[in-house]
Amino acid sequence: MKIHIQGGTLIDPAAGTETLADVFIAAGKIVGIGDAPADFHAARVIDAKGLAVAPGFVDLSARLREPGFEHKATLESEMAAAAAGGVTSLVCPPDTDPVLDEPGLVEMLKFRAQKLHQAHVYPLGALTMGLKGHAITEMVELTESGCIGFSQADTPIVDTRTLLRALQYATTYGYAVWLRPQDSYMASGGVAASGAVASRLGLSGVPVSAETIALHTIFELVRVSGARVHLSHLSSAAGVALVRQAKAEGLPVTCDVTINHVHLTDVDIGYFNSQFRLDPPLRSQRDRDAIRAGLADGTIDAICSDHTPLDDDEKLLPFAEATPGATGLELLLSLTVKWAREAGVPLSKALTRITTAPAAVLKVSAGRIAAGETADICLFNPADEWLVEPAKLKSQGHNSPFLGYELPARVLMTIVSGHIAYEAR
Repeated sequence: MKIHIQGGTLIDPAAGTETLADVFIAAGKIVGIGDAPADFHAARVIDAKGLAVAPGFVDLSARLREPGFEHKATLESEMAAAAAGGVTSLVCPPDTDPVLDEPGLVEMLKFRAQKLHQAHVYPLGALTMGLKGHAITEMVELTESGCIGFSQADTPIVDTRTLLRALQYATTYGYAVWLRPQDSYMASGGVAASGAVASRLGLSGVPVSAETIALHTIFELVRVSGARVHLSHLSSAAGVALVRQAKAEGLPVTCDVTINHVHLTDVDIGYFNSQFRLDPPLRSQRDRDAIRAGLADGTIDAICSDHTPLDDDEKLLPFAEATPGATGLELLLSLTVKWAREAGVPLSKALTRITTAPAAVLKVSAGRIAAGETADICLFNPADEWLVEPAKLKSQGHNSPFLGYELPARVLMTIVSGHIAYEAR
């Protein structure tokens, strides 16, 4: 379909600009910006006056719950949630059931996702068979089947010799390894961040050292192996400082934080509100401020939703027994805009954290609006506000610490490869 997006404010995070310009789409590609190509006749003209026209968003962590957890969510529901949130490219972790450690499983997931035409899905393959931390997977075969990198999800490899061999294997072929920096022994049994709040509530704590010990280990193994490592879900000021030092040293590392940790602190747990039960746990205001500073100065590469849809029953439990996680695909843009306004960060710069920067982590062509690029575009109204209510969410998971919040920036249309994947009614 040939589409003419007319009169919108084109936001180019790569250039840091916001300009009034029309966009012309044909055969799934952007074929012109500003002036229409010769003999271009649009099948549809979209009036974008007063709207922002941005690249589709790139989410580095979104659980789609298939295969194996269809009782929590389905591929159809979560891909619809991605489109409703303006997310056109997403990474799914390998902690499905069965685990994504076989090429056939990856190919099936990719095939089903492609048929829905709602987002580009980039699976992470399991780093070890069954995520058990012993036998390394066949990374070459998994890459050929469509894996973008390799991960243990939230299951750490305890044996550092196995982790070193996995990193060396990945280095041989130039593959990226995604690791959660959390020492399994230090974090064992913890449900909240160690500190005054956890002590007052009587909750077992996860100390900051669980993150920093893991980071020191990972950085030493990166020095030995030369592996390219992406660090998922930083949560502490000390962790941000260590990553800043590692980057200054020239280590090939990147990192992300979840949108929840950009806004929330351990105080928000209140009186055992299980919607705030997250992994990693919410930490102090000092940690949150350091995360915001790290985003602003580029130490932290990307913001992800860490989308984890859950059954209602998994949250209707005492805090320590509730399953950690929150739905986030549909909140990623709004919470990024909210952070930008509170921190005084220009919108175009803030959007780099969910467009060009995560695309660079993946080494894929995404997160940009330019002639010749794939037409992955989000139209949203930055002045509009919407109320986060379960009934308004496309995701099957209605678990979110932001339920009841008024958030800025409402997505009105999402275009994926030139196809209108979502349109607000």
